[in-house]
Amino acid sequence: MERRSFLRGAAVGGTAAAFGGALMQGAAYAAPAQPGTGPYGALRAADANGIQLPSGFTSRVVARSRQRVGTTAYTWHDAPDGGACFADGSGWIYVSNSEVSPNGGAGALRFSATGAITGAYRILSGTRTNCAGGRTPWNTWLSCEEVSRGYVYETDPWGVKAAVRHPAMGLFKHEAAAADPVRRVVYLTEDESDGCFYRFTPATWGDLSTGVLQVLVAGSGTSGSFRWQDVPDPDGSPTATRNQVSGAKRFNGGEGCHYADDTVWFTTKGDNRVWRLDLAAGSYELAYDDSLVPSGAAPLTGVDNVTGSSSGDLYIAEDGGTMEICLITPDDTVAPFLRITGQSGSEITGPAFSPDGRRLYFSSQRGTSGSSSGGITYEVTGPFRA
Repeated sequence: MERRSFLRGAAVGGTAAAFGGALMQGAAYAAPAQPGTGPYGALRAADANGIQLPSGFTSRVVARSRQRVGTTAYTWHDAPDGGACFADGSGWIYVSNSEVSPNGGAGALRFSATGAITGAYRILSGTRTNCAGGRTPWNTWLSCEEVSRGYVYETDPWGVKAAVRHPAMGLFKHEAAAADPVRRVVYLTEDESDGCFYRFTPATWGDLSTGVLQVLVAGSGTSGSFRWQDVPDPDGSPTATRNQVSGAKRFNGGEGCHYADDTVWFTTKGDNRVWRLDLAAGSYELAYDDSLVPSGAAPLTGVDNVTGSSSGDLYIAEDGGTMEICLITPDDTVAPFLRITGQSGSEITGPAFSPDGRRLYFSSQRGTSGSSSGGITYEVTGPFRA
C-alpha cells in the first residue's frame, strides 16, 4: 500500500502523521528514514525574527513570556511547551503548556478567521512542570506533568470549564498523550531514561475519570511484536508504574506522541529515535534513528514534540540539536523545515497546525535569553502541501 494514500485524509487536528511502510503480520520491516531534499527546498537566510524558512514562508511572533499578548490584558506564561490547535467557529485556538514549577499550567491564544489575535487567557493553574500533552476527539486538552508521580489534567481550551485531574491515567513522569478513537484509548509517553509506553482505556469513551492503565510489553529489540498488560497500581507508590510489570519494554526518554490510521508514533529523546506501532498488526519498528544515518549527516537530533499534517508529513521539533523543526515525508525522507538562529540555549516546543493546515504554531521555550522567562511563541504561514 502506498503510504501517502494510506494516511491522506486524516484530520490535521487529529494528528495526521505518516512515514514507514504499512506492515502486515510477518512482513519485512521498513527501513528507517534517511536524509534527503525536503518538499519545500533549501532554507533561506534568517528573517527579522531569526528564523530560516523555505521560499514562500513567513514568520511572526504571537506571544512572548511575561509580556501582554497583543492588545489583551493577558500576560503570556514562562517556558511555553506542548501545544495544540482547536477550531473555534471560523477561527481557532492555540493552547500552550508552561513547563515551570510551581504554577506551571497552560494558557491559550484565540485567533479570528484572518489570523488576528482576539483573546488570550489561562486554562490551567496550580500544576507543576506541564510539558507536553494531547488533544482529545471531544475537544479538550490533556496537559501532562513531567514530574515523578505527575498527573494528567483535562482542560477546556475555551477556559470556561474547570480543569479536571485524572489519577486513573497513572502517576508517573508524563510527557505526551495521543487519543485513538478507533480503539477508544489514550496512549501515553514517559520521560524517564528507562521509561515505558502506556495506554489508558476509559470505562466510558469521553470520560477519563475511570478506566484501565496498561503498559506495552515487548522484547529488547528495535522491531517485533507487542502486547498490553495491566498496570496493577496506577498510583505508582511505593513501586513506580514502569517497574510493576515484568517484560515492560523500556524507552529512553519518551517525548512526543501522535496517532493516525491504526498507527501511533512516538519519539525518544535519549537515543534520538522515532518509533512506529502498527496497531492492527501488533508490531513495532524504528521509523528514524540518527545512529543509522551516515556520520555527521543526521538532520534531526534531540527529537521532541511532534505534530502531523494532512499531507502525511510528520513535523518533529528539536530540543537542542540545531534548533530545527524537521519533517519526515511519506517516502521516508528526513529534512529540515525551519531553523531558529541565535537561540542555542533553548528548545523548540509545541508544534501544531491551525485547523485549515495553513499556519504552524510553535515556541522557543527559552528564546534568546536562555531563561524560562524568555519564551517566544511563533506562527509560520506559507504554502504547506495538502
